[in-house]
Amino acid sequence: MKRLAIFVSGNGTNMENILRSIQDGKIRGAEVSLVVSDNSQAYALKRAEKYNAECVVVDRKRFDSKESFEAEIKRHLERKKIDYILLAGFMRILSSSFVKTYQRRIINIHPALLPNFPGAHAIKDAWEAKAKTTGVTVHFVDKGVDTGPIILQREVPIEANDTLESLERKVHEVEYKIYPEAINLVLEGKAKPKKQGTKKS
Repeated sequence: MKRLAIFVSGNGTNMENILRSIQDGKIRGAEVSLVVSDNSQAYALKRAEKYNAECVVVDRKRFDSKESFEAEIKRHLERKKIDYILLAGFMRILSSSFVKTYQRRIINIHPALLPNFPGAHAIKDAWEAKAKTTGVTVHFVDKGVDTGPIILQREVPIEANDTLESLERKVHEVEYKIYPEAINLVLEGKAKPKKQGTKKS
């Protein structure tokens, strides 16, 4: 049984989807041993309570450096013997040192077809660029921002009658399907990560 930690900062819908997928047997051979949040007010913490998941808040403002902040997170991960870290709306960039410690063990979901539209506003960026398609990417985290090897991608068409709000809903629906699929690939040793290509024009 692999032990998972989920990192969250906000609403926690992807986190709850993972917890539900484990409960329903859609994610196999794993348990969520820890939920880590940098925000004590994150609604994700209330969602996690419904699944009896252990939660810990590590508030960056209480630490004098990024190193000490991440050292406290590592302490909790080691205490729970965590195998994989799942980022689910965690709004902090992890240091290259932290990423190296957990190389190929940190997984992120991004609401665009990387390498297109990296960063925190990917859905809006694709919408404003009048792209014909966007999508969802699940990838391993490396020292860059949204640059790590791709585990799984799925396209989402941007249609003429879409609004930004309808596009957000479509992307989130795909997120809830693709993240559990990608997690299973990793847990089963079937993931074949691909290096990200050149950004499309």
